[in-house]
Amino acid sequence: MKNENKLIGAGLLSALTASLCCITPVLALIAGTSGVASTFSWIEPFRPYLIGLTILVLGFAWFQKLKPQKEIDCDCETDEKPKFIQSKKFLGIVTVFAIAMLAFPYYSGIFYSKKDKEIVLVEKSDVKTTEFKISGMTCASCEEHVNHEVNKLNGIVNSKASYENGNAIVVFDKTKIDETEIEKAINSTGYKVTDKKEN
Repeated sequence: MKNENKLIGAGLLSALTASLCCITPVLALIAGTSGVASTFSWIEPFRPYLIGLTILVLGFAWFQKLKPQKEIDCDCETDEKPKFIQSKKFLGIVTVFAIAMLAFPYYSGIFYSKKDKEIVLVEKSDVKTTEFKISGMTCASCEEHVNHEVNKLNGIVNSKASYENGNAIVVFDKTKIDETEIEKAINSTGYKVTDKKEN
């Protein structure tokens, strides 16, 4: 039974670790400490291996739990009910939690408030589009975090961050805000602007 508990613990730990790089930006937003968002971005390259490890460990735990038990010829009473932590129900809860953690990057956007941007008429000559190259973004949660911070600024028309391209394309009213303020907002998330160019 101790081995089953260790397997369950290992499965949970690997699932949490696999999603840590994507969970941190949301936790940072909730806690109001945006700067720590990129702390675990170094884990991202190992995510596929951690997902595989989680599946193997939990699969083996389920195999152990469901395989037929050998009957021992004994006159002793063994109708003792297993502890909750050793039950199939607990293993099921752990499995569902692990799946929720592994899928976190795909639904993390729900944790970022969606503000309806005011439609402001801007003189076409005042509109400027700049691409900010950003290091440290590893998933959709990172994109949402950057967009959320940039859209708080006055004068932003549109912000589109992409972790795959490692950038954010920001359309803004240059009479109300400048690139330096936008760069500060992006850097406050914990991800760093490495370059910028006007489009």
